[in-house]
Amino acid sequence: MNIIILGAGQVGSSLATLLSRDPDNDITLVDVDTTHLQKLQDHLDIRTIAGHASDPAILEEAGLEMADMLIAVTRSDETNLVACQLAYLLHKTQTKIARIRNTAYLNRPELFDYRNNPDAMPVDVLISPENLVTEHILRLVQYPGALQVVDFADGKVRLVAYRAHRDGRLVGKTVQEIKATLPPGVETRIVAIYRRDEVVIPSGDTTIEVGDEVFFLARPEQIETIAQALRGTKVSRSRHIMIAGGGNIGLALAQALEKDHIVKVIEQNLSRARYLAEHLDHAIVVQGDITDKELLLDENIDEVGLFIAVTNYDEANIISSLLAKKLGVKRVISLINNNTFIDLLHLNQIDVAISADQITTNRLLHYLREGDTVRAVTLRRGAAEAMEVVLHGSENSSQVIGKRLIDIPWPEKVTVGAIVRNGEVLFARKDLELEAEDHIILFAADPRTVDKVYTLFAPEQPRKRWF
Repeated sequence: MNIIILGAGQVGSSLATLLSRDPDNDITLVDVDTTHLQKLQDHLDIRTIAGHASDPAILEEAGLEMADMLIAVTRSDETNLVACQLAYLLHKTQTKIARIRNTAYLNRPELFDYRNNPDAMPVDVLISPENLVTEHILRLVQYPGALQVVDFADGKVRLVAYRAHRDGRLVGKTVQEIKATLPPGVETRIVAIYRRDEVVIPSGDTTIEVGDEVFFLARPEQIETIAQALRGTKVSRSRHIMIAGGGNIGLALAQALEKDHIVKVIEQNLSRARYLAEHLDHAIVVQGDITDKELLLDENIDEVGLFIAVTNYDEANIISSLLAKKLGVKRVISLINNNTFIDLLHLNQIDVAISADQITTNRLLHYLREGDTVRAVTLRRGAAEAMEVVLHGSENSSQVIGKRLIDIPWPEKVTVGAIVRNGEVLFARKDLELEAEDHIILFAADPRTVDKVYTLFAPEQPRKRWF
């Protein structure tokens, strides 16, 4: 597949890295930063073009005429929109994706309905980092203590990660003992354990240890029961929530949470603080510096159960989060895009560090996988992947349909978590036989094995896939 990526920032670079792993993809990356492009070209099998993403000549040089897809992820909404417009006008490029931040565009979907309105802007997919981050944080708020929450099969089953605590009933138990330890009717499937940053692919005799980061699949209504068995005590939802930063993400979070929680938003800019106060019904807005210890004490941070730092600056998010933790806040979620900063933080200093760029990349993967892939996400900053794939074909045309899970030669470090069949969740068992139209949910601890997974699922005559 011929793919042009506009913008070599964190998202564009991550996409180029992921997509270039497939030899069937021809990737061209466009950016104005020649030094950064050279570094990427030295390590990746891609073509790079130095220039402005909205320059027709640059787009033509990038191979727009032969492109199957254009992904515009520069820092400028307008540049991304113009690039999509040019791709459509010049060569009717099939798929055009634009990253958009401005709510003035996002709140007007009719502006992009070009298939029904020839005067609309020709964008097939709009990606909003702010909206994606908001949704991600709200899922974490729903499950106190969760490090990761990912929906599969339209929410029928979720992949979640929790850290095992000393008092947890599952600590010291083997994987095969888990079912007997949990209440009757509660089902789960552990797909991976991260122990001191090293992955452990669980088998029946794998023992859960204190400090393990446990990734498991479960039905949404049973997650809290399993989490309590890992953590030892039930973690109640935080009643008092403090949000650092009143930008688009902070405002959206406050609006979503203020009905059922006591929410306080700290915003440094006075005019923005006034705007927030006008658009929130119950939340309290305080104008001030979120890194000011005295301010936090004056605003009763000792009563706060959850602190969420979502300013536009990594440094402010990190400092305020560390300060909140030091002042006694039980749980801290911080928006940090620079991986170097995350690497410098010690375990438990910040409970959950999230990256808008990584979340955006995950959503883009949904459109870059082949048609049989319903969902695909990267985890632990790209160190692992989880996916939901639909099986098509028959026993005669498929390598896996009609076979038991134990009889299928799965790639190394790949775990089958669950199968969703006719809307019913079936947790993986060795003797479970796969059928056509099954939705298989897998975890790949090594992203390099993903290509082998798709080869395994391919029919006898391999189909061209997008990624």
